[in-house]
Amino acid sequence: MSFPPDTPELVLAQWRAVSRQVPLLYAMLMCNTLIVAWTHFEVAPTALAVHIPAALTALCIIRAVQWWRSQDSPITVEQARRGLGAMVWIAAAMALGFVAWSFSLFPYGDAYLRSQIAFFLGITTIGCMFCLMHVRAAALAVGLCALVPFFVFFLAWGEQTLIAIAVNMVLVIAGLLVILLANNRDFAALVASRSDMARRQAETQRLFDENYRLANIDSLTNLPNRRSFERRLTLALRQAEDAGQSVAAARLDLDRFKSVNEIFGQLAGDRVLIEVARRLDALCQPDIFVARMGGNSFGLVLPGPVDDETLARHGEKFCEAMRETFELPEGVVRLSASVGLAASRPGDTPHELFERADNAASIAKREARGAAVVFAERHWREIDQARRMEHLLHTADLDEEIYVLLQPQFDISLGATTGFEALARWRSPVLGEISPAQFIPLAERSGQIGRITRAVLRKALAASAHLPRSLRLSVNLSAHDIGSSTAIEQIVALVAAHGSPCRIDFEITETAVMRDLKQANQSLLALLGLGARIALDDFGTGHSSLTHVQKLPLHRIKIDRSFVVEVTSDPASRAIVKTMIDLSRNLGISCVFEGIETEEQLEALVALGGHVMQGYLFGRPMRPEEVGEYLSRERSLRQLETRAVSRG
Repeated sequence: MSFPPDTPELVLAQWRAVSRQVPLLYAMLMCNTLIVAWTHFEVAPTALAVHIPAALTALCIIRAVQWWRSQDSPITVEQARRGLGAMVWIAAAMALGFVAWSFSLFPYGDAYLRSQIAFFLGITTIGCMFCLMHVRAAALAVGLCALVPFFVFFLAWGEQTLIAIAVNMVLVIAGLLVILLANNRDFAALVASRSDMARRQAETQRLFDENYRLANIDSLTNLPNRRSFERRLTLALRQAEDAGQSVAAARLDLDRFKSVNEIFGQLAGDRVLIEVARRLDALCQPDIFVARMGGNSFGLVLPGPVDDETLARHGEKFCEAMRETFELPEGVVRLSASVGLAASRPGDTPHELFERADNAASIAKREARGAAVVFAERHWREIDQARRMEHLLHTADLDEEIYVLLQPQFDISLGATTGFEALARWRSPVLGEISPAQFIPLAERSGQIGRITRAVLRKALAASAHLPRSLRLSVNLSAHDIGSSTAIEQIVALVAAHGSPCRIDFEITETAVMRDLKQANQSLLALLGLGARIALDDFGTGHSSLTHVQKLPLHRIKIDRSFVVEVTSDPASRAIVKTMIDLSRNLGISCVFEGIETEEQLEALVALGGHVMQGYLFGRPMRPEEVGEYLSRERSLRQLETRAVSRG
C-alpha cells in the first residue's frame, strides 16, 4: 500500500492532486458534523452535541486553511513524501475519532436519528475515500477504520435493519475500494506516461538545442559560426536600413597561422584559435557580434558609428590584441592579424558588404600585413581593375601577349656572366604594359598561372637556343606548377620536345613546396630527369628554409634582396648572409644574391665570400635579341682588363 520510493514524479503528482481535494474533504466533514450536532442538540448531552463537534469543526477549519495556503507553495520530493506518509496516519486517526463520536451519539434519539448516524458514517466515509483517491494508502485507512467498527458495532446491536445497513456498507465500500485502487493504478500509469513524455520532450529539446548549437556555434571556440554571422549581418543591415543608418562588417585573418600547426602541432593551433576567440570576445562591446568564419578567419558585425576613423580605431584595437604573445605549453607563439573593414551602403546585400571587408583584409595581408585597412573608394577602382584584368587574362592569347626579359647573373670569381633569369612581362592590347606584381598574383588566384608558366617556358626555351652553350636560363615555377602532376607533365613535355641538352634552371619558392613536400619532391625529380637544375628562390624569407634545403634536390639557393639591402648597414644581416654562404658551400651548392644595385653592396658581399650576383649593377632586364650585344660588350671589357693587367 506504499507508493513507490523511486518515482518522484508520482509522489509530486499525488501531492498536487490531493492538495486540491483535501480542503473539500474538510469542508464536507465540517458540514456533516454540524448537521449531526444540530439534529442531536436537544437529545444528546451538551458535551456530545456541542463541545466535541465544535472541537472537530475547529480541527477541520485549521487543517483546511493549512492545505489551502500550501497549494501553490513549492515543495521537494522528500517533503511531499513525508507529507503523504503523515496523511495516512492523520486520516486513520480522524476516521476513528469521527466514528467514535458518532457511536457515542447512537443511544440518544429515536430510530430516525439512529438512521441519520448510519447515513452520516456511510456517506462521509465514501466522500472522504473519494477525496483521498490519489493516495490509496490514506483512502484504504479511512475505509478500514470506518468500516470495521461500523460493521462490528451494528452487528453487535442486533437490529436486523442496522445489520442490513452494515452489510450494504461493507459491500459498497469494498466495491469502492476496488474502483479506487484501479483508478490509482491508472493515475500512476498516467503520471508515468506524462513523465516519459516529458523526458522524451526534454531529450528532443536537448537534441534540438545540440543540433542548433552544432549548426550555429563553432565547436572549437564556442563563437557563432559562419551561418550565424550571415544571419546576424542580414538582420543588422535590415535594421540599419529601416533606421536610415549604416553598419560595418570586418574580417580578421591571422598571419602565418599555418606555421603554428607545422611547428607546434594541430593542438597548439587549436589553443591559439581559442585564445584569439577569447581576446576578441573580451575586446568587443555587447553590441559587436563576433563569429569564427572557419580556419584562422573571424568575422565581426559592428554597429554605428561607422566612419573611417572609428573603423580604423576598431581595426587597430583588434590587431594590437593579436600582437600579444600566446603562451602555450608547447612554447611561445607570436602572430599578427590583418583586418579588413567596410561600412554598408544603401541597398547593400550581406554578401556585398562582407565581400568588401574580405577585399580589404586581402589588401591588408598584401600591403600592410599585421595592420587594418578600411575599404575606400580607391579600393573600388582597384577591384574593378583587377576584375577587368582577370577577364582579359582569361581571354588573352598568352603566346602573343606574354614576353620575357632576361636579367644576367654574373660570377665575380670568373668575371663573366654565367646565366640569365627569364622574367615574365605582359603587354595587353587593352591595358598596355601590366606589372608582374599585378598579374602574377592575379594569375595564381584565378588559376591562370599554369598557362603563363608554359608561355614563359616556351619563350625561354626559344631564347636559350641563341645563347652560348655555357650559359643557363632560369625560369620561375609557381606553387600550382609544383603541386600539380598534370602541370609538371606539361612542363616536362615542353622541355623534352625542345631537345637536349637542357640548359634550364627552374626556380621554386618555399611557398611552392610547403603545401606538399612529397609531391614537390616528385615534381622536382621529374625535372631533374630532363637535365634541368633546381634553385630555391627568396631563400631566408620562409620559416623552414633549412628543412627545405636539406630535403629537396637543390643545386642553388637565391638570397632574397631584403638581406642585400641591409648588408652594408646591419651587422645582423651580414652575419646571416655569411651563414648562408657557408651553408651553401658546405652543402656543395651555389649561392646567388639578388637585387645588387650599389658598389658598396657588391664589396660587402664579396668580402663575405659571395660570388654570383644579380641586379641592376650588372645589368637590367633586356630583350633576348639584346643579349648578344650585352655579351659582346662584356667580352670587350674583359679583354681590355686583361690587356691592362698584362701591360701593368
